[in-house]
Amino acid sequence: MPEKTLPASPASPASRTPRMTTGAVARRLGISPTTLRSWDRRYGMGPAVRDGGRHRRWTVEDIAVLEEMCRLTTSGVPPSEAAGVALSRANRSRAADLEPAPAAEARRAARGAGPGGGLPLGDIRQEFRGLARAAVRLDGPAMDELLAGLVHGHGLVEAWEGVIAPTLHAVGRKWESSGDRYVEVEHLLSWHVSTVLRQVVGNAPPGPRDAAPVLMACLPGEQHSLPLEALAAGLAERALPMRMLGAAVPAGALAASVRRTGPSAVVLWSQSRHTADRTLARQVAATAFGVRGARTRPLVVLAGPGWGSRAPGPGMLRPTGLREALEVLAGRCAAVADPFTT
Repeated sequence: MPEKTLPASPASPASRTPRMTTGAVARRLGISPTTLRSWDRRYGMGPAVRDGGRHRRWTVEDIAVLEEMCRLTTSGVPPSEAAGVALSRANRSRAADLEPAPAAEARRAARGAGPGGGLPLGDIRQEFRGLARAAVRLDGPAMDELLAGLVHGHGLVEAWEGVIAPTLHAVGRKWESSGDRYVEVEHLLSWHVSTVLRQVVGNAPPGPRDAAPVLMACLPGEQHSLPLEALAAGLAERALPMRMLGAAVPAGALAASVRRTGPSAVVLWSQSRHTADRTLARQVAATAFGVRGARTRPLVVLAGPGWGSRAPGPGMLRPTGLREALEVLAGRCAAVADPFTT
């Protein structure tokens, strides 16, 4: 429905400026009216004009300040600091030395982040909050910007382990504890995460075409494929050949794919113990392929929490996370490519 504005009053030029109600502004920004009232009360971010001294009526200039506030908080700046930056930028009549630093500099100063390739704990908390806020607001462009900046600025592994996976888990827990209230948040966030992971794959240098690939599949009935997509992106970054079969791969199709591709390793993802089929894993580990007299078998990597803590069987490994899985698979690919080095 169209945003609600109030009719202009002829009293003064300021009063002739179109003004929006709090509800209309909240819908425009994707936040709740309660949040707007809280920002007004805590940080003085209310409108310049109030109807009858009580009802909030927001002008275009007022909304611009709120949009800056939303952008800063979505990028991870704490609300109190974001409010100060947004209000300072809106006051164009102040001296030049009062002009705030760019948002990135403000974030670095607020967090006290130092140089280095790692992702400090403070940064993780800031970016986690920013991505979560963008997801709750269903702000797709902000999620794209944040996710791309995380991956390009910190690397895939640290971005995934420090921010993306914790945010997905937090949203999932919120959905489970709130019925279906947040299902749209999880779905949209998952779609944008999948998009940025596939962009990593698409932008990575191609691996050797004749090398034995890593074959990746979710077990039958398993629909949670995002962690497997993160692994595919990590392999692509390292120019390691891989084939992604995706979610809920039937047992017969998995077996046929192993025989047809002759993989160096097969990654079997299980999110839940109900899909962790150890019998199928043993069958995959026992699948031989190649010419007679030189037949080989793949290394089977049991990935995901569904496998539990039981020891893997012969020909299998159980990495504890994305970083370890990448190291295992990189070593396996190198060993298969040059068996005389091991």
